[in-house]
Amino acid sequence: MAVSKTILRNRIRFVRRKMYRKAKILGFTHPETVACSQTLDGLLNRYQDIA
Repeated sequence: MAVSKTILRNRIRFVRRKMYRKAKILGFTHPETVACSQTLDGLLNRYQDIA
């Protein structure tokens, strides 16, 4: 199922903010922050593929 660019952009914004909050509280190398970063990477790759 294809995801529209707008939906993907919104997910990217949400995950990016979530990652920033986790990094601020837990630190950049905490596993939860790293997991968010990996999720964000995946979303950005998907966005780049359809852009």
